[in-house]
Amino acid sequence: MFELDNKKMAEVVSSFQIPAKPEILTEIQELMKESEPDIERIASIISSDVGLSAAILKIINSPVYGMQRKISEIKQAVMMLGLKTINGLVMALLLKESIKGDACISLERYWDDAIDVANAITYLGNHVKNEVPIDMLYSVGLFHDCGIPLLALKYPNYNNILIQAAQDRTNSIEMEEQEYRTNHAILGYYVASSWHLPKDLCQLILRHHELGILKQNIEPQLQLIYALLMIANNIVSKVRRFTETPDWHEIKDDVLDMIGLSFEDYADLESEFFEIF
Repeated sequence: MFELDNKKMAEVVSSFQIPAKPEILTEIQELMKESEPDIERIASIISSDVGLSAAILKIINSPVYGMQRKISEIKQAVMMLGLKTINGLVMALLLKESIKGDACISLERYWDDAIDVANAITYLGNHVKNEVPIDMLYSVGLFHDCGIPLLALKYPNYNNILIQAAQDRTNSIEMEEQEYRTNHAILGYYVASSWHLPKDLCQLILRHHELGILKQNIEPQLQLIYALLMIANNIVSKVRRFTETPDWHEIKDDVLDMIGLSFEDYADLESEFFEIF
């Protein structure tokens, strides 16, 4: 586990452009906290940003959402999909917009993967367990690796580390630490904290490469989210790159036990995702 202190936090924040939480997202989430959220007002706020609303409509009309008819207005989208789903989409698009520039990797490809993982973990949460709020799952799926584009924006040689990690069939955490004195999990933690995600989720983002986390004395709900995240990452890797994630062979037994899935059940989930994506 990475131990963070105020000195480390100041160092990270000063040397990287940690994106601040956009005001429009804060406004939407404040309205959602009300006992009877004003859907008209929320839809109006989203619609006032033409680029954001167009992107949301494009996503929800894609095959992933399987809508029976075309959705043409944000209010209609909110009514059909619910506030939590719309909030997740708004957060995804704003995070993507907040982390951009001249990077040594394809940011478009990175965000395609990130949104696929967020969709995958949400799908798993809906179909496997009902013990975790879906918006929490979407958030951790979206934010857990968001330190990667920050490193790619800052360091021109970062792509070499990702390539080496892929060749070695390992995650890039240790190489990042050696080269940059930080890593993408730490940066993801600070972005999630800056966007006011729950503290437990921020800690999980910080620790998501700890292979023994399911055997540690932490909240069962966090262990469940971790297990779902590992499955989502592996499925997306299999669908997009036809290969398992580097750590899957070490954690798969514990992960599937936590979720209550047999290997046959998991194989069925992979097949479903090949059809969806």
